[in-house]
Amino acid sequence: MDRTTKTQACTNFRLRGLTRLVSRFYDSHLVATGLKTTQYSLLTHVMHGGPLRPTDLADRLNMDASTLTRNLKPMAAAGWLAQTEGVDARSRLVSITQAGQKKFAEAQRGWRSAQQELNSMLGTERVLQLHLLINESIELLRNADGACKDKKDSDE
Repeated sequence: MDRTTKTQACTNFRLRGLTRLVSRFYDSHLVATGLKTTQYSLLTHVMHGGPLRPTDLADRLNMDASTLTRNLKPMAAAGWLAQTEGVDARSRLVSITQAGQKKFAEAQRGWRSAQQELNSMLGTERVLQLHLLINESIELLRNADGACKDKKDSDE
């Protein structure tokens, strides 16, 4: 396959395939905790940055508000996260509970194991290059998304 054919391949399909494989790999290391990687990520962000407004949490996770709400419900039901009143009656804050902190600590061991194993499998240099490329791509897409939103707002 030449370089032109490779660049014409569907980027979305290739990235989704990669993320599914990586998620399955991490999920296999978290299975004993009863968490999926998406739930572990939520716990991590709230643990280290909380309490957070749902909109801020969704932004940090590159997730829309409705998806975040769907993901928060089972975690609140399990007692790992709580939604409380924010600065006024209309706002909410997401915080981690003591049970959530315990679940996070339990899952962190599995996550670390997955992280070390994946880094070893892919190689340190490839992982560093991948992280750099991903971070740059996220920034470019966020900027493009903001420009699209600004254009949409000005057209209305």
